[in-house]
Amino acid sequence: MSHQNSLMAQDPEAALRVRPAEPADVPAVIALDAETTGLEKPAYWSDLFERYGRRAPGRSQDRFFLIAEHGDQPVGFIVGEVRAWEFGSPPSGWIFAINVKPGTRLLGVGSHLFDSICACFRLAGVQKVRTMLSKEATLLMSFFRSQGMRAGPFIELEKSL
Repeated sequence: MSHQNSLMAQDPEAALRVRPAEPADVPAVIALDAETTGLEKPAYWSDLFERYGRRAPGRSQDRFFLIAEHGDQPVGFIVGEVRAWEFGSPPSGWIFAINVKPGTRLLGVGSHLFDSICACFRLAGVQKVRTMLSKEATLLMSFFRSQGMRAGPFIELEKSL
């Protein structure tokens, strides 16, 4: 049994909660990403937190960096923003990062994160949520499909430079 599964089994009463990320969460995000991808990217995640996690006065309130925690242990995160008028589409919510601790993936953590960011998007006034992922990302594809997401109206095109 993994540490996180045993943590949840030892304290099933501790609620899973989703909250805005705080500066102290960045090391846990870096560690979770490294555990999943095999790459440690501290500068990338620190920059993402600065752009999407800070809630300073006068700063856009359409960017979201959320943390899922069980008790006081971070077990996942999701990052997204409202993007307006790209490719002629009305404003919509875009999810561009989600990660859940491997030992907790079947415990509803991803669904809580997805529901929470969708609530943020609704409050920001958008009616659609979108994401983009690699064709090889079968686990993520299955997750997003389980949340009701389907192919949208756009086709990605690219060219090697």
